Amino acid sequence: MRIKKGFAILLAVMLLLTAGCATGDDEQKNEFPTKSIDMTVLFGAGGAADVIGRKLADGASKELGQPIVANVRTGGGGAVGYQYVLGTDPDGHSIVWNSTSISVTYHQGNMPAGQDYSAFRGVAKITEEASALAVKADAPWKDLKEFVEYAKANPGEVTVANSGVGSFNHLTAVAIEDALGVEFKHIPLDSKESVTAVLGGRADAMVNMAFDAIPQVEAGEMRALGIVGTERLEVMPDVPTMQEEGYDVDLLMWRGIAVPKDTPDEVVLELQEAFLKSANSKEFKDFAEKYSVTVAPTTGAEFDEYMAEQDEMIADIMEKIGLKKQ
Repeated sequence: MRIKKGFAILLAVMLLLTAGCATGDDEQKNEFPTKSIDMTVLFGAGGAADVIGRKLADGASKELGQPIVANVRTGGGGAVGYQYVLGTDPDGHSIVWNSTSISVTYHQGNMPAGQDYSAFRGVAKITEEASALAVKADAPWKDLKEFVEYAKANPGEVTVANSGVGSFNHLTAVAIEDALGVEFKHIPLDSKESVTAVLGGRADAMVNMAFDAIPQVEAGEMRALGIVGTERLEVMPDVPTMQEEGYDVDLLMWRGIAVPKDTPDEVVLELQEAFLKSANSKEFKDFAEKYSVTVAPTTGAEFDEYMAEQDEMIADIMEKIGLKKQ
């Protein structure tokens, strides 16, 4: 009888210990995040990418219960920031406000071989930014059709400013050039210089982020002929997309949250939920609209597929113009 009683007590103790271990495991699984999260921003403080990323992080931090600290790490077209994140522990506490720059930077040879977009895994794609083909308000071309007709009749004579050799705007200009079936004379300048070059008559047109063209269009100093984007912009409702005009140009500046590829699934899912809630909030959407940025959230799995598609497109364009090194 004593043996049976002793066995029963022992069994009860073992069950309590097992339950305690299970509870401990559950708590450990739900520990993330255990500290503040370091978000690498790849481009300059105060720019659209920086301020939108910080706004997104503010919303996500409330969901996660830990602060998300945005740190600007510039250099090498994004290479410095990407290298930093890849050098951290893949535990979800170091993330990057990723963008199209991962493909441009890698294929330019600024990243080590093998450290392309696939060195990361997507948490969530958040935004898309359209580009615009714009000319001076008093230019002879009233619409895209007239511009294309002139460019075809005068190959290599139409000067198009962009923000530097190998930049995203340069690649977009090349993609537009190919889609329109014309030949441009490309003038590499930075974004602000592109605007002044068109307004000063040193360039016939510019390909730049729509955000840079909008103030000039609203002031009546420029005319946008076409948008490279999935839909028309609310601030320029009369300007058609390239696809509406029958030209297959689908190169967008996208941004999203990414982590090193070995980050555990459960951590990625927690980050995904927090960032998607932030992105889908009215507060964030209203904020992004001020910068003419389209909020187009997707899951991490969808983001991975999208990055692969965009990377192939960018690699093809860069090879075509002799800038692809890997």
